[in-house]
Amino acid sequence: MSMSFERYMLDMVQPMRDELTRLGIKELRTPEEVEETLPTASGTSLLVVNSVCGCAAGQARPGVAQALQHDVLPDHGFTVFAGQDKEATAKAREYLAPYPPSSPSIALIKDGELVHFIERHQIENRSAADIAADLTAAFDRFCR
Repeated sequence: MSMSFERYMLDMVQPMRDELTRLGIKELRTPEEVEETLPTASGTSLLVVNSVCGCAAGQARPGVAQALQHDVLPDHGFTVFAGQDKEATAKAREYLAPYPPSSPSIALIKDGELVHFIERHQIENRSAADIAADLTAAFDRFCR
């Protein structure tokens, strides 16, 4: 029984998706879901652009998980998966201007306005604890 490459990739990335959805972060898998959700979400929204790279596994997702243990939290949590849900990711990136595409990356959006953004180059050489500290400082500033 042979498994298609696409199915293999879906199975391979599912645990990477689960790391965020287990935290209560909602996946946006189509451009329509992004368009129906991001612009209309009131209050603050955390948006994680997930990816398969090592810095997503070692720093970004664990940093988000640590940050979500904080007392002050965003009202909503969303994620798109770069390289997997390409159209949804492209649509979500429209809300991250003026920043160039970056994955992984983490955004905080307040009432439709990007107020804090952590790009890949700010994730790669930092620890999960550093990312969590960056996020919790943004939560304290924008989510009250």
